[in-house]
Amino acid sequence: MARIWAENSYCQRRQVGAIIVKDQMIISDGFNGTPSGFENICEDETGVTKPYVLHAEANAITKVARSNNSSDGSTLYVTASPCLECAKLIIQAGIKRVVYNELYRITDGIDLLKRAGIECIHIQDLD
Repeated sequence: MARIWAENSYCQRRQVGAIIVKDQMIISDGFNGTPSGFENICEDETGVTKPYVLHAEANAITKVARSNNSSDGSTLYVTASPCLECAKLIIQAGIKRVVYNELYRITDGIDLLKRAGIECIHIQDLD
């Protein structure tokens, strides 16, 4: 599901999707992209990602924060391992498990999640 949700991203460099699941129900979802109301262009004319682009995890966490659901004790499924900034949000959101596919070259986000006692599961492509 996270992989399918990533296809909604307008980003050219990388499309990332995230799903938050609690009690076997999807309570939130997100993909990387610009904030609501902004143009759907993630990179500048040189191909560099614009500084205000939100990561899929941040979009899913802020979306659940605006709902009547709680992410406390939930699982986050994401197509790429979280960065350090998203790891901080994951910790504060009470997410207890992160399942990711692509291991990003910088692992400081995963390192922080493990330090916080959050279970991190790396799954390889099943294709």
